[in-house]
Amino acid sequence: MLNDTTSFKKIYIATGYTDLRQGIDGLASFVKLRFNLDPFDKDTLFLFCGRKATKIKGLVWEGDGFLLLYKRLEVGAFAWPRTESEALAISAEQYQRLMSGFTIVAKHPISELKEPKEIV
Repeated sequence: MLNDTTSFKKIYIATGYTDLRQGIDGLASFVKLRFNLDPFDKDTLFLFCGRKATKIKGLVWEGDGFLLLYKRLEVGAFAWPRTESEALAISAEQYQRLMSGFTIVAKHPISELKEPKEIV
């Protein structure tokens, strides 16, 4: 599921560290309160990474309920952006690069933009 992004219209990553002990309600509140985004936005994937960059969680609203995704790498780690406390909007191609271990760098925090930001 996390390797196929074709069903997602938008993908946001929470930069920095997230407490991955949180479940669906905690992560949905995190999206709403910290990033001022709607966790009930259908076909939108929200991604979170803990202190260990070997584990990530994803949250998706499917219209009738939330889907909580969890991925743990056995080898290697995600090159997760740690310097900002914002949500970053990324394209499906940038998502694939992140899942492949490439580092992505944001040009602008999402709070400054009306449209999803570009990640290079």
